Amino acid sequence: MRADLLLGDEAVAYGAIDAGIGGAFSYPGTPSTEILELIQKYVSARGGWRQAGLFAEWSANEKVAYEEALGMSYAGCRALVSMKHVGLNVAMDPFVSSALTGVNGGIVVVVADDPSMHSSQNEQDSRYLAEFAKIPCFEPSTQQQAYELTRHAFEYSERIGLPVMIRLVTRLCHSRANVIMEGEDGQLRAAALERGTLPRQDPNDWVLVPVNARRRYRHLLDLQPRLVKDTEISPYNKLRLAGRRGIITSGIAHNYVREVLGPSIEEVSLLRIDHYPIPPGTVRRLVDHCDEIFVIEEGYPFIEQRLNGVLGVPGKAIRGKLTGDLPDAGELNPNLVGAALGRPIEHTTLPVPDLVARPPQLCKGCPHADSFKAIIEATDSYQEPILFSDIGCYALGVMPPFRAVQSCVDMGSSIAMAHGASRTGTHPIICTIGDSTFAHSGMTPLIGAAFHDADITVFVLDNATVAMTGTQDSLACGERLVEILGGLGVDPEHMHVLDPRPQKHDENVEVIRNELEHRGLSVIIPRRACIHVKAARPQQVTIQQCGSCTREPVNN
Repeated sequence: MRADLLLGDEAVAYGAIDAGIGGAFSYPGTPSTEILELIQKYVSARGGWRQAGLFAEWSANEKVAYEEALGMSYAGCRALVSMKHVGLNVAMDPFVSSALTGVNGGIVVVVADDPSMHSSQNEQDSRYLAEFAKIPCFEPSTQQQAYELTRHAFEYSERIGLPVMIRLVTRLCHSRANVIMEGEDGQLRAAALERGTLPRQDPNDWVLVPVNARRRYRHLLDLQPRLVKDTEISPYNKLRLAGRRGIITSGIAHNYVREVLGPSIEEVSLLRIDHYPIPPGTVRRLVDHCDEIFVIEEGYPFIEQRLNGVLGVPGKAIRGKLTGDLPDAGELNPNLVGAALGRPIEHTTLPVPDLVARPPQLCKGCPHADSFKAIIEATDSYQEPILFSDIGCYALGVMPPFRAVQSCVDMGSSIAMAHGASRTGTHPIICTIGDSTFAHSGMTPLIGAAFHDADITVFVLDNATVAMTGTQDSLACGERLVEILGGLGVDPEHMHVLDPRPQKHDENVEVIRNELEHRGLSVIIPRRACIHVKAARPQQVTIQQCGSCTREPVNN
């Protein structure tokens, strides 16, 4: 046995390692980033992926990550794919189709939801997407359970032949607790790997032409009763009947109920659901026994809606988010749960004096600040320039003193929105996108913009890293980014690399003004490394190559 103080993300990572995965695939996204980062550290400590027998590198985006994991599964190895909730939107195509193809080596897809939108553009509840794809979902409530459920999910995935989702939330991902792991370091992994690579199945199952897809969809539908039966006997769904008041909890919300009720929790009937689909027989036993049922769950009212159906449950009071007993947006906490249950609790934190609001802002010395200053001055003669932007640190350009961002919708959207807006005849239209976001999903819209020579000016802000999530490696920066842009059809005469520094400001403004006058596609690349990359690598001033440059500083 071994024990460590782990984030929920790290507990998942160790669970996957001990399950004997052959690879981990992801794109950085808070609050899921630390999963792959820990696996990378594990691999690095053992001399690299070949020596460790475990591949763990960042993918271009979540769709690619899922497809890479699916390929590893087809080849017979277990694979982990992790992402935040909006990342699953990007991966929906292979995610849904993989439920039809099934898996060979087990696939576990870990999705980290972000209630209260701490670092996201929306709230989503990924349990709905697991139900949509008709696959099982586990929802751990503690770091210990995150470790155990991850290991179990791989075995269950191979047993039923389907991918399995693990749903996390921010509060579990980014809090720590002691986790006890079985065996000494490497023992469980070695034992899992002894079973060897699974033999290939009938490849027709993986070819979703209509004749095969219809057969595989029928197979998926026929599996559903078994999945429900499994949840009825699952050790992760626990029912205890006591008083006439009932509570249904799931995931981290179970902890809030325990904290609020304390020893009196034994007086209520309690159903804890951490394994989906919802077990209808178990729920029926609770409903039959109780007069009033509270549903306390993090995220959307997923269980509550299904319990109520369209008309409710005659003679029973179902209370939760739909009735206003709990807020319908944001994170739950013990205070909210206590108020709903009639057990208000006192704040346990020390009183904090009123503080002046401190909105987020770009870091001091951020290269994006100099880029925005040049854009603002270059467009000051235009009455209403349109300034589209994207997901990344630079979205903070919406704040004073810049006010240089007028949109932030989803990864890679800025170029496509700029192209669409240009068809109204509006001029000038500018969009800003980071080098990593461009590699994630900006290349595809740029192909179209270049083909049609759209009247837009695209700024690819090259700071040589995925800065917003902790300076992970960028797949398209430096000279490689220039080569990619040329390959996508950008005219070299209207592609410029700028040095975004105060002493270069006037020169940069002149270049931008000239390109705004060009009634066609222009691409401008302000290139300067993020200050956090430079702090870690003091010699590195600008990025000359991609990949190796983030590991081997280049003097300039």
